[in-house]
Amino acid sequence: MSKGKVGNAVESLGEYLKEQRVSARLSLRQLAEQAGVSNPYLSQIERGLRKPSADVLQQIAKALRISAEQLYIRAGIISPEDGVGGSVELAVLNDTSLTERQKQSLLDVYASFLALNGAAQPPPAANDR
Repeated sequence: MSKGKVGNAVESLGEYLKEQRVSARLSLRQLAEQAGVSNPYLSQIERGLRKPSADVLQQIAKALRISAEQLYIRAGIISPEDGVGGSVELAVLNDTSLTERQKQSLLDVYASFLALNGAAQPPPAANDR
């Protein structure tokens, strides 16, 4: 199975998380405990074998005292090109009344609308650049 953009994002996320954990002088076990996840699961995330949910990323970010939004970008959940901080994506991800599956469904629909609207727009004229 070939790795696409999501696979690369997960590997990059794992490497970044490991760097942050090491710089915070936390063992894998300590971070797992503080984030409320199991040691094996956190290890799999760091090695790029698992893609964590937005909620797990938020727990890890809180334990590491780093920005959850940065982790969302590294995980490929939101895109840095979304303009004003990906406000729609962040609103969905931060809504505690939605399940993970509902959040992912909303994000998928939103992304498909953006792609559809982007494909329908004509390219900018040479003098518009």
